[in-house]
Amino acid sequence: MYAIIESCGKQYKVAEGDVVFFEKLPVEEGKKVSFDNVVLVSDEGKVQVGNPYVKGVKVEGKVVSHGKAKKIVVFKMKAKKNERTKQGHRQPYTKVEITSIKTAATKTATKKEAEKVEA
Repeated sequence: MYAIIESCGKQYKVAEGDVVFFEKLPVEEGKKVSFDNVVLVSDEGKVQVGNPYVKGVKVEGKVVSHGKAKKIVVFKMKAKKNERTKQGHRQPYTKVEITSIKTAATKTATKKEAEKVEA
């Protein structure tokens, strides 16, 4: 089972157990985070596509850490003018481990399983 979610102006393909690097999220380390903007869900060949989002589907994860990506160098030069600028940049990120993809079918299945255990 996998899902495509929308966060930080980008789309990410995620599955349970994946570790994904998102742009900096305002969540503390160790806290749970949920993503409601699910664009597509695929479960054993059954594909649900949203318009624009799939209703009743939620992706949950746990924030592992915050950090900065590898430094990139931005170098601008104008030929024959002796004009040069050099600048570095490190993009901040949030490392998230995807714990579950919850759909409406998953919720009903877990309720049925709970009823069978009780009986």
